Amino acid sequence: MTFVEKVRAREAKVAVLGLGYVGLPLAVAFARAGVRTLGVDVNAAKVDALNDGRSHVEDVTDDALAAVIADGRFEATTDMARLAEADAVVISVPTPLRATRDPDMTFVVQAAESVAATLRSGQLIVLESTSYPGTTREVLLPMLEAGGLRAGTDFFLAFSPERVDPGRTDWTTTNTPKVVGGLTAACLEAAMELYTIAVERLVRVSSPEVAEMSKVYENTFRAVNIGLANELLLMCDRLGIDAWEVLDAASTKPFGFMRFTPGPGLGGHCIPIDPHYLSWKLRGLDYVARFIELASEVNTQMPAYWVQRVQDALNERGRALRGSAVLVLGVAYKPDVADLRESPALDILLLLIEKGARVRYHDPHVPVLQQGGVEMTSVDDLQSAVASADAVVVATDHAGYAELDLAAVPGVVVNTRGRGVPSGGVNV
Repeated sequence: MTFVEKVRAREAKVAVLGLGYVGLPLAVAFARAGVRTLGVDVNAAKVDALNDGRSHVEDVTDDALAAVIADGRFEATTDMARLAEADAVVISVPTPLRATRDPDMTFVVQAAESVAATLRSGQLIVLESTSYPGTTREVLLPMLEAGGLRAGTDFFLAFSPERVDPGRTDWTTTNTPKVVGGLTAACLEAAMELYTIAVERLVRVSSPEVAEMSKVYENTFRAVNIGLANELLLMCDRLGIDAWEVLDAASTKPFGFMRFTPGPGLGGHCIPIDPHYLSWKLRGLDYVARFIELASEVNTQMPAYWVQRVQDALNERGRALRGSAVLVLGVAYKPDVADLRESPALDILLLLIEKGARVRYHDPHVPVLQQGGVEMTSVDDLQSAVASADAVVVATDHAGYAELDLAAVPGVVVNTRGRGVPSGGVNV
């Protein structure tokens, strides 16, 4: 049977390489759709937990995982040699930045080496890891063809960017439209057949480069507009205007305006990182991505801005930041998840510690924190911690914090999310 015939008969086996926030939900989606799915990851502890029905990803419940294990549709392994069993291999490994803000392609290259070692005729290989335009053709293709097989003839190669937003229940792996770009027409058709099993709507594009560019542009769009909103806050601060009142007024326009809000900076794996992949690629073509560079400059200074606001607010009460008790509310990068990746709240916390504040934190989703050499435990009694703090910093607006009466807090309150406190987020 051909690859397409296997997929249509539900006899194809899928391997998902990388079982993080992207890979595990995708693997479970395939398994729930009736496809035999193999999850592959280098982390043995993670694999053991998954095979025991314990999920480390909030978007996949233990019950959902246990169900696909029980019916024999999903298993996890660290054995890369088992990639040979799969008719389709989906690569969903991290693509972080180096300290120099250049792409770190280590995980993608290692994944490609593992796939190349087991590549056989008729297989489909899809990269989902976000990267710069050209990655599929320039990095994966030569590695996979080094053994003599040819893409589009002997095997299929495509790129389909992940669009996962952790913690969301309205848009998930299965109902978020999925962009697919194949190296050849045959590659595109094979990838479309695969994803039709588990995803409701597919968007075909003409090449992997278009698919790669669409993903980095989506997140660049958000990074730039968040940067503009953050600069609005900085400008309003200088002008003595309430930035959130300005946003509320501007948001009444029914056309030509999209609301983005200021905050503590960028967090998560995508928005703080993906635009730099595009910027790096273009520097090699003697082009400066000016919007990306400027937005990054504005966004990365926001944690320091908010720490300065804490210091200024305390000074107005005759207190120094050094030695003051500061409570940081929320350390995850977004509300109601436990994800700490690139969280600006961590930068705020570490900057406060560096300035000599006595810092504690509360986060219902992150009971223990180990970051930058700092080990901390979330406070148990939130009300008592708030009452005893000289300053309270709302860094992540978890839903539970909406019940706090910030106006009644005895200490200084600096709300980086702009909810419940007037005058640019400070209650003084």
